Amino acid sequence: MRLDRLRLVAILAAGQIVGWGATFDMPGVLGRQIAAELRMSNALAFGGLTAMMLLGGFAGPLTGRLIERHGAARVLAAGAATMAAGLLAMSLAQGVVLYYAAWLVMGIGGALGLTVPCNAAVVEREGAGARRSIGILMIFTGLSAAVAWPLWSLLEGAIGWRMAMLAAAATQLVLCPLYLFALPTPRDEDGGAARAAAAAVEPLRLTQAQARLAFLLIALVSIVFSLVTTGLAPSLIALLQMSGASPALALELGALRSVLGITARLADILAGRFATPLTSGLIAAALLVGSPLLLLLADGKASLLYLFIAFYGFGSGISALTRALLPLSFFSASRYARAAANLSLPSNIAMAAGPLLVTMVLDSAGVAGVVVYASGLAMLALAALACLAVLAWRRPAEPARV
Repeated sequence: MRLDRLRLVAILAAGQIVGWGATFDMPGVLGRQIAAELRMSNALAFGGLTAMMLLGGFAGPLTGRLIERHGAARVLAAGAATMAAGLLAMSLAQGVVLYYAAWLVMGIGGALGLTVPCNAAVVEREGAGARRSIGILMIFTGLSAAVAWPLWSLLEGAIGWRMAMLAAAATQLVLCPLYLFALPTPRDEDGGAARAAAAAVEPLRLTQAQARLAFLLIALVSIVFSLVTTGLAPSLIALLQMSGASPALALELGALRSVLGITARLADILAGRFATPLTSGLIAAALLVGSPLLLLLADGKASLLYLFIAFYGFGSGISALTRALLPLSFFSASRYARAAANLSLPSNIAMAAGPLLVTMVLDSAGVAGVVVYASGLAMLALAALACLAVLAWRRPAEPARV
């Protein structure tokens, strides 16, 4: 890995671990303590995370325009500063109003400082060849909880949750100069007009109507993958127990899912040119169609439950990469930021709604209902990806001129 790429990945990976760890992962350790001190229900406390995700999604289109106008580095720095402000506000919260206001501020900060601008920063610097670096970053993002949860627990025990929030805010501020001054120079600034022209080359010769259709199909894939993977994750242990797993086995399988998801992302990166985002997406969708069906056959059989978690874990891991990289297969590097930011709106809404929908289905229709729900949605994603494959067929890229 050349030094510029190493520096790029190192800074962005640190930013994603800190950003996700300080916001999305925080309630897993501190949510109940905060709820007790602020005299609110656990459901109300964890609802702040939903508010963050929804506002972050609605702010997505604005994020894309800001990246195009000011560059990803400045947007990332603004996001880190905004998340720091949200954490500061939460450290001062004495009731539900300031608590939720803090989450809303962090929602704006997340839109400016998490996945979309991070990936856009890579594409600005590596163009259409950004896939490998984005994949590596997603592996580190998947490790954020493993890093953040022990740190939150340690800080809460040593200095209390309010001071822990201030420490997290200070860490966010440290990221600002790294984003502004330590990231490698974007290609269009470093390589002049030739590189800028190469970044504007479309990967496929699509008419305006076909490009619009491709965007809608990618949005559908993103929504469905979010509904299935993010939706099932919080109910996974309960789902496994209702399928016959013992509590100990359900916990073991639940922990194994995260490891398999990261392994799948690593395998996809190592596959390199042999696995495009489209083929990876088709594999992910097929795994997510088949894995829930195994629960109908499991009846407590450990072998089938392990097979389910293997298919589901790999499918979830690959689907995350597909969501991030699929726009780059249909839109030029110069259009990636806006396309990805616009896609974040439906994806974030699906991520916020997914856990609630799965819980409702599981409570009302049991395991069979969840199987129909998850496999049916995954089949919809499979169909959308097949349509994208047809759309891309025999529509080669224009030759890049560098």
